[in-house]
Amino acid sequence: MSAAPEPVQPLEPVRIGVVSISDRASTGVYEDKGLPALQDWLGRAVRNPVTWVPRLIPDERDAIAATLRELVDAEGCNLVLTTGGTGPSPRDVTPEATLDVADKELPGFGEQMRQISLRFVPTAILSRQTAVVRGRALILNLPGQPKSIAETLEGLRDAEGRSVVPGIFAAVPYCIDLIGGPWMECDANVCVAFRPKSAVRPGTAARPAA
Repeated sequence: MSAAPEPVQPLEPVRIGVVSISDRASTGVYEDKGLPALQDWLGRAVRNPVTWVPRLIPDERDAIAATLRELVDAEGCNLVLTTGGTGPSPRDVTPEATLDVADKELPGFGEQMRQISLRFVPTAILSRQTAVVRGRALILNLPGQPKSIAETLEGLRDAEGRSVVPGIFAAVPYCIDLIGGPWMECDANVCVAFRPKSAVRPGTAARPAA
């Protein structure tokens, strides 16, 4: 007789911090579009039960760093995504604040985001997004525009829906595995998360990418 299949384990809950960084949006000059864009894409991509921890703050280096520390150290977020403040202007200090709280930098995330954006505008080389590990949490800087947020997370597809340029989120679940966070599973219709076959846990619903 063949062995019974491993029972599928329920997916672990995850806490995700989303931070929109904008002087004008944080003071009510205009409506913030960063937080809705982040939650919309992640809500479709992540299959785990998610607790959202949102923040809308101005472009102040100390305040950004304090918010990131709070989200990881006090709120227990496993993943934190920021939007805004990554350009070259004097008030753009998100990458500096992110590095202020880092245990390790993961520059490949920023490199891939710029590769995606360069498909559309040459000024993508002015973007300074990065990613870092703090404790058991991954912190990602994303662009400020909702369209760019979705493109960098999901990647680009051709007219038949085939992946042309991988998005950064394909590497996020395995990264969180490696730093000791919860197992995250993605909806393959939105994003196919890549894991080596050796990294699949018995009894989980997730499967490695082909």
